[in-house]
Amino acid sequence: MNCNRFFSLSLAIACLLFCNASIVQYACAELPGDSSKLPKAKRIVFLGDSITYAGGYVSAIETAWIAEAPDQPAELINLGLPSETVSGLSEPGHAGGQFPRPNLHERLARILDQTKPDLVIACYGMNDGIYYPNNEMRFSQFKSGMERLHKEVSDSGSSMIHLTPAFFDALPIQSRLLPAGRDEYPQPYAGYDDVLEDYSNWLLSKRKDGWIVLDLHAAMKNEIMKRRLVDSAFTFASDGVHPNAEGQAVIARPLAEHWGLTINDQGLPNHPQANAIHAIVAQKQSTLKHAWLTATRHLRPGIETGISVAEAESKAQEWNRQAIILAKAQPKN
Repeated sequence: MNCNRFFSLSLAIACLLFCNASIVQYACAELPGDSSKLPKAKRIVFLGDSITYAGGYVSAIETAWIAEAPDQPAELINLGLPSETVSGLSEPGHAGGQFPRPNLHERLARILDQTKPDLVIACYGMNDGIYYPNNEMRFSQFKSGMERLHKEVSDSGSSMIHLTPAFFDALPIQSRLLPAGRDEYPQPYAGYDDVLEDYSNWLLSKRKDGWIVLDLHAAMKNEIMKRRLVDSAFTFASDGVHPNAEGQAVIARPLAEHWGLTINDQGLPNHPQANAIHAIVAQKQSTLKHAWLTATRHLRPGIETGISVAEAESKAQEWNRQAIILAKAQPKN
């Protein structure tokens, strides 16, 4: 073969390979995320305490869902309530004596009846030990409250996913913490995360009974310990309890991985319109949350009164439309 023909043939092969690679890259950029692991549920209700109410991990999950599977919509409703427990316990003088901790079971039947969810996701435990050392009575109350929750959700016809409690970070508030051996704890027990570890391990043991349990406690703890190898004072929660946006992103990871979604350290999917989609989702989540909290009623003072559910859902439809347009408007690279 002469040099000119060899060069021409080589150039043609190179062009063909480049074009094929570009076509594959283009096609992959246009395809939504793998939605095979996403639940078929149309309405998903999140229950929990102030960590869920804050909403960061719920918005992160919904943003990734819309970005990666815009043609498989679902309604995610955040009904987390600050201070709430599943155990029904409340420490003496909670909130300065203004009100006892709300008990999920006071409102659970109304939530299930009015929202009629296909799937319920619950994250409890942080408040359930009331920041005291572990004892059998409090542990038993947590277990029985969680089993009651699981049964009532199952009896309603809904599926259930449990999330282990968030990590209690003693480091940033160590000067305020109290040792074991006291009768009362007006400030948290210094070893309170050991209590949450026990609660997490019990929940994980329920997998043998067919429960779906995702371990966000370990995810948070492991991430914090890893970061402290670089920064010994690192924390997600300056008050030891309430994670910042980065911490909420870590909370989202176990559920995101369970559903085949990808979320980065900022709680966003790998999508060019991720920030814009997230802004819409966060606004929608806040509106729906307060609408449904008001409609289903609760006993916790200080919660914003929402608009009607009908009005909130009408607004949500428009926000959904905007978010889906953004999700499908990826640049064609």
